[in-house]
Amino acid sequence: MRAGALGSAVGLPAPAMSRHLRVLRTSGLVDESHPDSDARVRIYALRRGPFEALDAWLSQMQAAWGDQLDAFRAHVEGCGEDGGKE
Repeated sequence: MRAGALGSAVGLPAPAMSRHLRVLRTSGLVDESHPDSDARVRIYALRRGPFEALDAWLSQMQAAWGDQLDAFRAHVEGCGEDGGKE
């Protein structure tokens, strides 16, 4: 999408959107290109690689924390059956 269209979609003024896009570009999350017809126009696209890595990490964290939270839930529910006295 064009920078202006992105800014309009999220309700940010052009300078703020430009700052956000600069951070995303320098962090490697988006690519910037220019159409041959107008070098002043910037087109931004998400890079798949960083998001695929993030998705893999989130899946690992969800699996690890899911097991921990399930065990905690079972423990808490077990404590409730005898009034918390053992």
